[in-house]
Amino acid sequence: MKIWDLPTRIYHWLQALLFIGLAASGFNGEGPHIYLGLALFTLILWRIVWGFIGSDTSRFKQFISSPKRTISYLLGKEPSKVGHNPAGSWMVIGLISTLFIQCITGIALAGLFDHIPYADIVLNDNVFDVFVTLHGVCARLLPVLVILHLVAILFYKLRSKPLVWAMITGVQKKLTEHQMSSNLVFVSNKRALLVLIATGLVTIAIVVSAGV
Repeated sequence: MKIWDLPTRIYHWLQALLFIGLAASGFNGEGPHIYLGLALFTLILWRIVWGFIGSDTSRFKQFISSPKRTISYLLGKEPSKVGHNPAGSWMVIGLISTLFIQCITGIALAGLFDHIPYADIVLNDNVFDVFVTLHGVCARLLPVLVILHLVAILFYKLRSKPLVWAMITGVQKKLTEHQMSSNLVFVSNKRALLVLIATGLVTIAIVVSAGV
């Protein structure tokens, strides 16, 4: 059964590649690190918008679960919908939120927000210090989240639920009857492209305003 649309799958693997590139480029804030960060910022913006207007399994309202429901799922008392399970939904939110904070603080520390209106008031020394701290914390938190994500993938692989293959093909096998009864709606890839163009323009506007 198809559960992931093409845009979401492309996003997932591009995010992974950009994260690896950012980690490999070091933390000196120079060279490819900045450009990779801007690319990831564009991608994260796209994912946030896609979480509201994308296909069913990509929408936040479809997969975000309450803490109570998540605990029930972990205790085996709650069935899982197709797509992200309740526990996985919190991992998705954690990764997207942390990456977004990392990108925003990184862009600010690189000076790309210096020329936006009221930047001299908003981005004062105290805020700058907070951004430095947040950027460092996120840089250390992200590898932990990634490791937890990989452990979860291995766990489900051992339970004959190949999550990686599903994110490659978009098709998930061995679903329950409850999951198979879901009527998923997949939106046009053209919509995803338009959103990507829009988020790309936001990034370009930031870069142009900084005079880079």
